[in-house]
Amino acid sequence: MSKKFSSYSILAILVIFAMVLSACGSAETAAEVEESAPVESESMEGEALAVGIILPTKDEPRWIQDETRFTEALTAAGYSVEILFSQGDSAKEKANVEALISKGVKVLIICPQDGTAAAAAAEEANKAGVKVISYDRLIRETTAVDYYVTFDSIAVGAQQAQYLVDKATGTGNPLYLYAGAASDNNAFLFFEGAWSVLQPKIADGTFVVKNSSEAIALQDKATLTRDEMSKIIGQVTTNWDFNTAKNLAEANLTATTAADKGEVFILAPNDGTARAIADAFGVDTDVTMYYVTGQDAEKASVQYIIDGKQSMTVWKDVRTLVADAISAAVALLEGNEPVSQGAYDNGAAEIPAIQSAVVTVDKDNVKSALIDSGYYSAEDFTGLE
Repeated sequence: MSKKFSSYSILAILVIFAMVLSACGSAETAAEVEESAPVESESMEGEALAVGIILPTKDEPRWIQDETRFTEALTAAGYSVEILFSQGDSAKEKANVEALISKGVKVLIICPQDGTAAAAAAEEANKAGVKVISYDRLIRETTAVDYYVTFDSIAVGAQQAQYLVDKATGTGNPLYLYAGAASDNNAFLFFEGAWSVLQPKIADGTFVVKNSSEAIALQDKATLTRDEMSKIIGQVTTNWDFNTAKNLAEANLTATTAADKGEVFILAPNDGTARAIADAFGVDTDVTMYYVTGQDAEKASVQYIIDGKQSMTVWKDVRTLVADAISAAVALLEGNEPVSQGAYDNGAAEIPAIQSAVVTVDKDNVKSALIDSGYYSAEDFTGLE
C-alpha cells in the first residue's frame, strides 16, 4: 500500500510540475503580449480622450440636452469624448478635471458649477498643457481660459424683458424679479440685459417692483455695477433650483397684498425656475393673469407654453452652441486658433468669445421654431396646433 501510494504520489508530482511549466510558459507569452500592448492602448486612449467635457449636473434637463447633443455631434464628426458631471459640487468638478488630465485630454470643455471656484481647476489643466474652453458659463478670476463659447447672455435677458414690456399696458403693473445663482456669472449677464430694458419702464411707472427693496432703491439707475446687481440678486436668487424658486415665489406672494397681484409680470431666469414660479402664481386666487419668462426651450416648458402656463422661452439652440464648442476644440487640436467675436472680462483677463444667437419663442411660433426646425418632434407634445 505504501509503495503503491508513493508511485501515485510521484506521478501526481510530475503531472503538477508539467502543468506549472506550461502555465509559466503561458504567463511569459501573455506578458510578452501585454508588454507590446501599451503603445496601441495608450494611442487609442489618447485619441478617445482628446476632448473631455464637464457639465454641472444631471439634475437639470438642460444639461442632459447638452450631453446628448455633444455625443451626437462628436460621433458624427468622428471623435470620441468622455463627459462627466459635477453634480453641483465644485470639489467634484475639480476631481473630474484631474481625472481627465490623467487620461491625456488635450482640450477641456467645462461648464463651471461656480465660475470663481472653477479657476483652480482651469489653472491645473493649463499647467498640464490642456487647452481650456469655458462653455456657456464663464470661468472667472483666472487667465487660464483660452476661449469662452456662449450664447449672447445679455441678449437673453433683454429678450425676456422685452417680452414683458410688449405685454404691458398702462401704469402700475406689478413686476416680480427673479434671478439665477449668484455664483454663476451668466446670472449677472442675464440680469444686466433684463435691467437695461426694464429699468426705463420701472422709472416711468409702467412697472412697479414688488419683491426687491434693493431694486426699488436702484430703480432710477440705468446701469448697475456688479455690486449693485449682486444686492438685487441676493434678494431674488433661485440658485437655479426649482424648489428654491417655488418657495421664494410663495413667500413673495404671502408678503404682498391683493393689490400687488391681479395681472402680474414675472422675470424668471430659466425654464425650470419659470415652471416652479408659474405653479406658485397659478394657484394664488388673487393673481388673475401672469406673464412669465424662461430660457432653454426645455421640453417640459414647451408643453407649458402650449398649455398656456408659461408665456415664453428664449431658445438657445444647443446644437449651435455644441457645434461652436466642437469647432473650437477641433481647431485647437489641429494647432489653429478658433475665430472669436469680441471678448468677456472674467476679472483677470479678456477671454475671446464665440457667441451663438438666441430666439424668442412663445405660443405663436413654437411650432415653426422648435418643431419645423427639427429640434423637437411633434410627437413629444400634446395640444400642438
